[in-house]
Amino acid sequence: MNKSLKLLICFITIILSTKVEAQTISLLFAGDAMQHQAQLDDAKTADGSFIYDNNFCLIKREISLADIAVVNFETTLGGSPYRGYPAFCSPDEFAISLKKCGFDIFLTANNHCLDKGSYGIFRTINILDSLNIKHLGTYNNQYERNTKHPLILRKGNIKIGMLNYTYGTNGIVAKQGAIVNYIDTTLIKRDIAFCNIKGADIIIANIHWGDEYQLIHNPNQKKLAKWLNSNGVRIIIGSHPHVIQPIEATTDSCGNIEYITVYSLGNFISNMKTKMTKGAIMFKLNLVKDRDSIKIINPRYTKIFTQRPDIIKGEPYKILPCDSSYIENNIKNTKLKNDMRIFNTETNKIFKKYNKGEIKEYFLFKNAPDSCINEK
Repeated sequence: MNKSLKLLICFITIILSTKVEAQTISLLFAGDAMQHQAQLDDAKTADGSFIYDNNFCLIKREISLADIAVVNFETTLGGSPYRGYPAFCSPDEFAISLKKCGFDIFLTANNHCLDKGSYGIFRTINILDSLNIKHLGTYNNQYERNTKHPLILRKGNIKIGMLNYTYGTNGIVAKQGAIVNYIDTTLIKRDIAFCNIKGADIIIANIHWGDEYQLIHNPNQKKLAKWLNSNGVRIIIGSHPHVIQPIEATTDSCGNIEYITVYSLGNFISNMKTKMTKGAIMFKLNLVKDRDSIKIINPRYTKIFTQRPDIIKGEPYKILPCDSSYIENNIKNTKLKNDMRIFNTETNKIFKKYNKGEIKEYFLFKNAPDSCINEK
């Protein structure tokens, strides 16, 4: 063996024996960010502007701490006049406040993305771009879709392929070249292949699917989740039902999490009235990369609940923690406390019965009311 070859072998051995420091990043997912008419009326000020910061003051720190925070933006930025259901159109301040809250990525492929027609898609995209907010799911034209979807995210040495699709758009058809990502396995398979070409370590699919107000996922959701897993998607995050649905984690032979599916996160913020539409979960997990392998660790959720002005007069819409300790120690209003207890109890029942794998609950805080709480 010549000297050069020996030196090369020695160098390779040193490189291979050198410990590579593992990198960890955290991801947080929130459900449907909606704007019904009552929310618009509450946020509007005397000068015609809109203020939303108080909606998120209790959870802003939690969202901001995540390396990547994702929200389903289930409205449009179609410009004035603003409207709630059934054709959502929200002021730009809503998106600005969500960004200030800490959200990095807005999902726009949902059944309301065409509520203001193709113009609504164009203006929503243009405003999000002007605010430097990453987004995916709808596009100005096919070229933009080809170049911007999948969204490839890189944090340190971890590269994530992010996908977003919707089951439909309430029968409204995109025109003037606007593109909406619909659930189409042929299309999704091509997008997955593109993620792999781009070197994604892991692929996450955000899917707008399922039956509204149903606490259990349907067979079509289960079938699509299985197909996505079999084609290389390891994390699936669901929206649309407006209520929580179960979480499933499957492990490999070594006990490592191989796939995880959150069938529905529920309403992040809305004015929906039925008991289970008033609350939701935020879901977190960590990704750990050591050399070429990447692991999903510590999947966990926290329950949240939207306080409404019709319950506490003079107070804005506000997202509150919704675990038992917080409810009993911090909520004084009887009606609000009872509503939160119901949501907390029912969610616990569903998750205890239907969740699969070790998915833990975590708590934002237990006893200390935040300074932005001002109950009457």
